[in-house]
Amino acid sequence: MKLRRTNPIVKAAAKAGFSSATAYRIEQDPQPPSQKAAARERRRPDPLVAVWESEIVPLLRGAPGLRPIAVFEEMLRRHPELGAGVRRTLERRVRAWRAQHGPEREVIFRQVHEPGRLGLSDFTDMAGLGVTIAGEPLPHRLYHFRLAWSGFEHAHVVLGGESYVALAEGLQNALWALDGAPLEHRSDSLSAAFRNLEREAREDLTRRYDALCVHYGMQPSRNNLGVAHENGSIESAHGHLKKAVEDALLLRGTRDFADLVSYRRFIDEVLGRHNARRAPRIAIERTALQDLPPARAADYEDAVVTVTSSGGFVLRKVFYSVPSRLIGHRLRARLFDDRVELFLGSSHQLTMPRGRARADGRHGHVIDYRHVIHSLRRKPMALMGLVYRDQLFPRPAYARAFEALLAGLAPRPACRVMVDLLALAHERACEAELADLLDALLDAGRLPDIAELRVRFAPDAAAMPDVTILQPSLAAYEDIATVRQDDAA
Repeated sequence: MKLRRTNPIVKAAAKAGFSSATAYRIEQDPQPPSQKAAARERRRPDPLVAVWESEIVPLLRGAPGLRPIAVFEEMLRRHPELGAGVRRTLERRVRAWRAQHGPEREVIFRQVHEPGRLGLSDFTDMAGLGVTIAGEPLPHRLYHFRLAWSGFEHAHVVLGGESYVALAEGLQNALWALDGAPLEHRSDSLSAAFRNLEREAREDLTRRYDALCVHYGMQPSRNNLGVAHENGSIESAHGHLKKAVEDALLLRGTRDFADLVSYRRFIDEVLGRHNARRAPRIAIERTALQDLPPARAADYEDAVVTVTSSGGFVLRKVFYSVPSRLIGHRLRARLFDDRVELFLGSSHQLTMPRGRARADGRHGHVIDYRHVIHSLRRKPMALMGLVYRDQLFPRPAYARAFEALLAGLAPRPACRVMVDLLALAHERACEAELADLLDALLDAGRLPDIAELRVRFAPDAAAMPDVTILQPSLAAYEDIATVRQDDAA
């Protein structure tokens, strides 16, 4: 209106930033619409007037957590004549009533983060991504670490549950990749590990977790049970991480990986690109981190096992086969998340993939047929009722061949041929090639002929190298044994 005093209507409207039509309307009646228009009244009868104060409000007062949809369904059950059209009206009315008369709600207090102060850990389930290893589904989790200030992230593929071993290995990998440790480490990951443990076991895990944090100079802390937003700096990052992995899988064109190492490398590449975008902030926070100790802490569990006459031992409801020469010996086992390392005294014997008990509580099996094949050749009929027969076969082709042999031969010759096939795969080091040939024979409707296969995989004598041994001159030994006077001086 000030511009209108010195300018025509159109020019004043342009300077004020609205249309000339609005300017003409204001010129005719300068009173704002909010001051001259009466509030809109209800255009139809209130459908809830008969039940709101008498029935709905008592329900809301008696059960503050009751959902509006539950109130709606209860009203329809009591008063079918209300109809489905009142649902939105009821939901809006309940929301408005709770804003005035509802209980107090929890308040989220946003925190100011300082560089180098807080690191967070958590686990997230990745089974929904459909990742496979060599065609086999990979049920797994990711251990996820994040610095609250800079957003540095690290992830480690976990094959088992949320255990101390998985936490210790993943956390230390993150700290050594970061080349520093924050002042405080927060986690709720041990709650799942504690859930079904006895009191002494829970206290032992607590002591080990506290000792791990002391080793790196970090103050351990956990969020309150069931209050996930206290770990919001990493809980919200889970969704972004899963989306990033999903996008990378779509761009890759396949969700199948040759082996677990390839998949772990893929996860590292996804997180590497994420950290590269935050490189300046990460570089600043690195200067505020504590120095790392000279060496890592133990990220495994120790156990002592005895190898039985069955050619193996039981650990955590899983039977592991070992070379039969170890029968009767006590071994020290280091239990990692994805492997078991065995020691006889201080001598490392072998490393095996870690097994898991079955979901129904039955024992699992981790079997290497090379450990038992020499005994199985002397007792081939043991294969017929062997407890771990399905786990004995190194590839699906061998299990398929045994089914075909049982269908086409009597049990005794079928077991004999199957044991000979396993022995051939072991002695001639042709496990993969033999599996491909067995698949081809079975696809053609033929049973494997062990004599023919022995000839096919026999070593080629012509390919044997000629080894020439050169005899050294005896004079050379004389020179070594001679001590010259100058050299002695």
